[in-house]
Amino acid sequence: MAAKHPELSALAVQLGEQWHGLLPGFHRLVFEGGHVLLTLCIGEVKVLLKEQSFEADSVYLAGVNWLQAPDICDPHLLTAVARCCRRGTRLASMMASKSVVDGLTQCGFEVSETTPMAPQGELLQASFNPRWEPKKSSAFNLPKPRSPARCIVLGAGLAGAACAASLARRGWQVTVLDAHAAAAGGASALPVGLLAPHVSPDDSMLSRLSRSGLRATWQVAKSQLEAAVDWQASGVLQRRFDTSAGLPKHWPEAGEHWSRLAGPDERQAVKAASSSADTGSENVTPALWHAAGGWIKPQRLVHALLATPGVNARYGVKIASLKRSSSAHPDGCWQVFDADGKAIAEAELLVLAAGFESAGLASTHAHLRLQAVRGQVTWGEVNDARALPPFPVNGHGSFIPAFLNDAGQPSWLMGATFERDNFRADVKVTDQLDIFGRLQQLLPHTAGALKASFDADLTRAWAGVRCVSPDRLPIVGPLDDAALPGLHACTALGSRGLSFAVLCGELLAAGLHAEPLPIEKRLAQSLLASRYHIAE
Repeated sequence: MAAKHPELSALAVQLGEQWHGLLPGFHRLVFEGGHVLLTLCIGEVKVLLKEQSFEADSVYLAGVNWLQAPDICDPHLLTAVARCCRRGTRLASMMASKSVVDGLTQCGFEVSETTPMAPQGELLQASFNPRWEPKKSSAFNLPKPRSPARCIVLGAGLAGAACAASLARRGWQVTVLDAHAAAAGGASALPVGLLAPHVSPDDSMLSRLSRSGLRATWQVAKSQLEAAVDWQASGVLQRRFDTSAGLPKHWPEAGEHWSRLAGPDERQAVKAASSSADTGSENVTPALWHAAGGWIKPQRLVHALLATPGVNARYGVKIASLKRSSSAHPDGCWQVFDADGKAIAEAELLVLAAGFESAGLASTHAHLRLQAVRGQVTWGEVNDARALPPFPVNGHGSFIPAFLNDAGQPSWLMGATFERDNFRADVKVTDQLDIFGRLQQLLPHTAGALKASFDADLTRAWAGVRCVSPDRLPIVGPLDDAALPGLHACTALGSRGLSFAVLCGELLAAGLHAEPLPIEKRLAQSLLASRYHIAE
């Protein structure tokens, strides 16, 4: 198409840059700085439409004749299309046969005209205007799309910054409040983090979410961060110590953009960081190559998201309580107060994105089931790059071999510990020993080269407190929209905040605006806080 229309070449290049890893399911492609979104769904149309929840402004049924698109005459397909329409949605199609017209009429469309369009045939035009009141079932249980207004986001970490950016791009005036002195003051202050897709033989929910999340994170990194300084799409080698490859049995070719069995080049490169005694086990231990993996600095990502026009961040603000009050706005208003009972801010929408602290802030209104998880990492400056692998390696902990620290010095990082129900972010000497033990198993030769730095206490440590939900999946969306309209949460990102944050911000915003969801409806519903209410 671009070859025949040179004026489209620049747009074709932008599309081509994101046209990869297109496995069956949903894919969100981003253009114009996030203001133009393309939700690409690959699979059977009827099934995919059932996994969406949005209200279309207009619909085009592709195809010129029945032989090209026989499914368009399927009444079940037309019913699925109608579920994604609101009263007044326009529809057009080059398929103007009587069966299509009759099917659309039965689904609530009023066919206004058919216009001859030689040589293709006739252009059918219709409008959705059923004689009955359409029933809507949003994935986020919202009765109607919200109009942009004021929003308060509590928390200036990855989750809060991502929600603020997504809402601001849609016209919201967003105020971000955080108790720390600056952005990314909590768990998002990690010096550098690893990005790699989760893989599983059954391509589990977590695996699918991680791929969607990685795509969203890399889109922001490529457009707003500096490569090799703030982030690097270096690829990641994962050693599988359970002796299983971990990939689905019938992994399609498109999946190799994300993960594949490590080849000789990747294995040979990582042997430089493996001792001769480990060489034999390295040959038999399964390893995966995550081509879509790499590293990124969380603080740089947070700052980029908070720089979105329409976002105003305030720091050193300690919130003691929340209250919903009546106001001129149809949905009421949320207010936040300090310890002295003084109102700090108010808005029609309130998003809890303060990590584990979100549970305490919501306690008088809703119950958020969150668990604190403390983690510690160790890092130091690179003295001899020959002892380090050329790319990150994970499997028993994770090792990032080369990033620039705040002083501009090449550095490495190894982590992380995982300690449940610990709310303190203090550094522990015992964790340093544990981290070194993990490094010895993951990369024995590298551990030997860095042992002197560990023994002489020349390494540095960082600890932070993350939070997780009981099923280890994020919590995104309204807490209880019937009883508490306008109160949402985006939390429990756990150790995958870098993979999940941008996606969760988009998911929350899409649900509010009745837009196409960036992931399948069943995945979106699995992230709702109400999933625990149902279980109880």
